[in-house]
Amino acid sequence: MDGTVQQPPVFWKNRWFQLVIGMLCMALVANLQYAWTLFVAPMQARHHWDQASIQLAFSIFIVTETWLVPVEGWLVDKFGPRPVVAVGAICAGVAWIMNSFATTLPELYIAAVIAGVGAGGVYGTCVGNALKWFPDRRGLAAGLTAAGFGAGAAVTVIPIANMINSAGYEHAFLVFGALQGILIFILALLLTRPVARAVTAQKRKFAVTKVDYNTAQMVRTPVFWLIYVCFVAVAAGGLMATAQIGPIAKDLGHAKLPITLFGMTLPLLTMTLSIDNVCNGFTRPLCGFLSDKIGRESTMFLVFVGEGLALLGLMQFGSNPYLFMTFAALVFLCWGEIFSIFPAICADTFGSKNAAANAGMLYTAKGTAALLVPLASILAAMGGWNAVFIVSAVISITAGVSAKFVLAPKRARWIEAQGDGHAFVNPTTQSSSRTAH
Repeated sequence: MDGTVQQPPVFWKNRWFQLVIGMLCMALVANLQYAWTLFVAPMQARHHWDQASIQLAFSIFIVTETWLVPVEGWLVDKFGPRPVVAVGAICAGVAWIMNSFATTLPELYIAAVIAGVGAGGVYGTCVGNALKWFPDRRGLAAGLTAAGFGAGAAVTVIPIANMINSAGYEHAFLVFGALQGILIFILALLLTRPVARAVTAQKRKFAVTKVDYNTAQMVRTPVFWLIYVCFVAVAAGGLMATAQIGPIAKDLGHAKLPITLFGMTLPLLTMTLSIDNVCNGFTRPLCGFLSDKIGRESTMFLVFVGEGLALLGLMQFGSNPYLFMTFAALVFLCWGEIFSIFPAICADTFGSKNAAANAGMLYTAKGTAALLVPLASILAAMGGWNAVFIVSAVISITAGVSAKFVLAPKRARWIEAQGDGHAFVNPTTQSSSRTAH
């Protein structure tokens, strides 16, 4: 032993390889959120727990997953992506294995907390790492990474459902929990920080900082809170409407209506949700790529206003089954991009060095927005579904207009005031870039 450290193979340091590893990690951890619904009825039948008590575990998971991302992002910025994702993998695997043996609701809730820690660690790390590796294509990189979060469930939902039916939900929790935990842990060993390399500078049409702000500095700036409010508004407006797609379809008499599309015949609600999930995943890299070309706020304006118009279209023409599917798909197409554009604009504004922690803090807007979703039930009780659609549409359109005509000039002026100009940020120069004081 000569005391030298064995260097990883060169391909490990390729940023596209790192992006693919992050996408795979996201795909594997996605089941913690998207496959949960498959286990609710079997658990209720086995233990006779009421559905609300079982779903409380899911709420605990979402809150934990969302609000711990800033802490996990700080750990990524300090120690690198590998240990955080590795711990996240262990938590993800342990949580589902605990679910397989849980015989009381408190055990289920403890597992939900552990699952939230695991999912947040993987999600925050992979998005943050993508932002650092791709300073020139942040929107695309964040979009592809976020799209992986939905793709994983799309691939595994049928095998999980089949295993639940054939061997019981406990066996499915055990097998897939162990499998996902082990695979994410192995992939975590391949993750690494961005390394020095040559990146061709590009002339950007929108403001990008050269100063690296930490999270404490970031939250003291008015421009951060303006971005945060836009995130909350769009997330809440979209969630208020999309969370009610099932009840709305039922009230319109569409839910079980057989629909034939592309040679397949399915109940309308099932077909709608399938198409919506495809649109929700597809829009993330698409809008991320678009925002790299025309600017973050310009893209926000187009898609947020588009979401508002789609919501109004759903309200006006939703009585027609095919138009119901069409406008519901457009709502998802114009909503899912928030998980690519907002991390990208955060790194554009506050730098790459602390991108994981900063994007994690901004990501808590999802949790804040979720707290507003119950307002949809109140609005529906007061004014019917039309009230939900109109309020959601107004919120989305207002956010789009504000992004273009308020956020864009304010963010540009703020960056200019820091002396940053419209600079291109390169992770290879982070060591020599200025730090905010």
